[in-house]
Amino acid sequence: MNRAVLTGWLAVSFAVFAVGCSRRSASEGEAAGTSPASVVAESVLTDEGIGQRLREVVGFGPRASGSEGAKQLREWMIRGLEESGWKVERQVFVSTTPQGEVEFVNVIARFGAGGEGGGGKGSRAILCTHYDTKKFSTIEFLGANDGGSGTAGLLEFARALAVEPRLASRVDLVFFDGEEAVQQFSESDGLYGSRYYAQQLRQSGEAGRYGCAILWDMIGDKQLGLTVPSDTPVELMRGLEEAAGRVGLSGRVGRFSGPILDDHVPLQHIAGIPSMDLIDFDYLPWHTADDGLDAVSGASVREVALMTLEMLRDRLR
Repeated sequence: MNRAVLTGWLAVSFAVFAVGCSRRSASEGEAAGTSPASVVAESVLTDEGIGQRLREVVGFGPRASGSEGAKQLREWMIRGLEESGWKVERQVFVSTTPQGEVEFVNVIARFGAGGEGGGGKGSRAILCTHYDTKKFSTIEFLGANDGGSGTAGLLEFARALAVEPRLASRVDLVFFDGEEAVQQFSESDGLYGSRYYAQQLRQSGEAGRYGCAILWDMIGDKQLGLTVPSDTPVELMRGLEEAAGRVGLSGRVGRFSGPILDDHVPLQHIAGIPSMDLIDFDYLPWHTADDGLDAVSGASVREVALMTLEMLRDRLR
């Protein structure tokens, strides 16, 4: 995640979509705690389960793109996804960085035959995160929150969605490599995985199949308070607020004072998919050695998962 506010990263501005996937009104939803989404979350998504995943992810050590830690984590992630019934694609590409060429690998998971053709315009959704960590020469950066929380949460979310195969078949889970800049964020440094993924969606003509994309980044802070970027499409922001209300978590959702440069930006501006960033921007241990397990909570990740699950069930019904 980049702390810099989005200012001049994109030389060309694309239209920001105000309408995401199809939606229903909040009054049509079930009461919090009694909806099918809650049943799934309560049976599979647990604080303890996500906490264990966090410990396992952080146990791989620093996970900068191209490192042995990243490779080991990636293969472990893929095994877990496949065990839960997901078909996994490794999207491999090489990009030039300020320190030379690096091989990056995005991990894309689809449930059953859901991602194999078919599906009308806007009938699918993308749920994504990044699994790499920032490379430092001066500290051992474990990225329990920045890189770890989204990865651990999405792996457990995959298990939960597998219990709801109809919903799972309409969601692509994407783990981006290379979110972190090698030196400093610019048009060519940082967001390597999401930029490549978005370019491929646009070039293939597949982008139109996706009605919305939701990014998780830094969602594990023990004092969770989401700060959603100010330029989030209106309909997606409304959908999040309504979903949070239905699961009793309205107090966790706030707005940031400006845009944020993160992996949702290429999805929205390159692929043209209405996208939002669920991120806790107020995190003091960011990019320090203190971003470890003591600073994060499986309960916080679970709360974001509950909101997201309710939102997806609403939009992909």
